[in-house]
Amino acid sequence: MKPTTVSTRRSPIPGFRLALGCTIAYLAVIVLLPLAGVFFKTATLGPAEIWAQVGSPRVLAALKLSFGTALLAASLNAVFGLLVAWVFVRYEFPFKRLFDAAIDLPFALPTAVAGIALTALYSQNGWVGSLLEPAGIKVAYTPIGIAVALTFIGLPFVVRTVEPVLRDAEREFEEAAASLGATRWQTITRVIFPGVLPALLTGFALALARGVGEYGSVIFIAGNIPFVSEIAPLLIVIRLEEFNYAGATAVAATMLVISFAMLLLINGLQAWANRNRRQPARATAPAVTS
Repeated sequence: MKPTTVSTRRSPIPGFRLALGCTIAYLAVIVLLPLAGVFFKTATLGPAEIWAQVGSPRVLAALKLSFGTALLAASLNAVFGLLVAWVFVRYEFPFKRLFDAAIDLPFALPTAVAGIALTALYSQNGWVGSLLEPAGIKVAYTPIGIAVALTFIGLPFVVRTVEPVLRDAEREFEEAAASLGATRWQTITRVIFPGVLPALLTGFALALARGVGEYGSVIFIAGNIPFVSEIAPLLIVIRLEEFNYAGATAVAATMLVISFAMLLLINGLQAWANRNRRQPARATAPAVTS
């Protein structure tokens, strides 16, 4: 007679079906239902009218500016955010806690206040803009100003995503690589960076998603000049003020589709980086010593 075994794998939250049902219902109401409303309103136009709304030169210029500046700002934050996180984790210096707390200011600061402050700094009469003006560099009311604002609001996403990974990284791997004859560049590129890459891609995706839809901190410094510094979120507001709700949802749906495609690509790269990071150490050890 076989003894009866009792499974010890129990869910921390009792009632899996109830918890799953609540999760799906909450996501449906908060996320899926509004998105479905956007696409449903856009579908009432028809393919020809949708293309007429989205394919106009003004809309295409606004979409190109929004996604281009968001991609540029997220890329800058990926590079310098990694550097900032490395310094905060690996080094001690005066006023470190003060600078660390300052990283989170874009989260707490109202976006409109951030936009006004950046405009005052980078305008022709501002502290920074007056120094750049003699060199012929104009920041405020140009695409450069939009990139500056998006870099400002996107930096915390990269730093706060990468910092815990660097803090938990075991320095024994770096010491082992050095003992095997690896240079500092080889240690960075083949030992440290592969472990940080998934978190870095996550921070990059968050900064990109925030930058694409940012409105408050950009609206003041952009100048809102059509075909020059007019962003897509502003164009959506303009369509709403014109009571062109279908046209506004058409632009919004286009932004959603492009953003989803970009995030899907980034998630694929993140999954690829995770698979490479989980490879056995014996497969990567010869590469370190080369």
